Amino acid sequence: MLSAEGFPRPDLCHCLALRQAARHVTQFYDRFLVPTGLRASQFGILARLRRLGPMTINTLAKELVLDRTTLGRNILPLEREGLIEIKPSRTDRRSKELHLTEAGRERLRAAAKGWLEAQTQFEATFGGEQSAALRANLHAISARDLGVGDAGEIDL
Repeated sequence: MLSAEGFPRPDLCHCLALRQAARHVTQFYDRFLVPTGLRASQFGILARLRRLGPMTINTLAKELVLDRTTLGRNILPLEREGLIEIKPSRTDRRSKELHLTEAGRERLRAAAKGWLEAQTQFEATFGGEQSAALRANLHAISARDLGVGDAGEIDL
């Protein structure tokens, strides 16, 4: 995995390959979502809240495998636009929960058409079986304990 000079070979780095592919696919989905004013990351947040219901920022961050601060930056525009609300928790008044609003449901419904077009075009380009295998492998990676734990952000 090192070059003849002893340096890491970027073309063999799993992390770099995954990040490049993720950016490439995100940009692809973003183009389909432009008419709705949502980005793929925001679509994912709204879709998860619709499917699972209200939850704390920490719970949603774990669901999306995001650090809390990144999620916080992503939810601010959604709250400003009235697509989500932050309310006291129903079980612990000290905690706050994210709730999908009716406007958020409507925006998600409108974005579903663009998302489906992106899904269909991706599968037409990449292949249905390959797409399914890719999703299965990516879900397996996300579910696997890589020894990271809940360390949060790392200061370098």
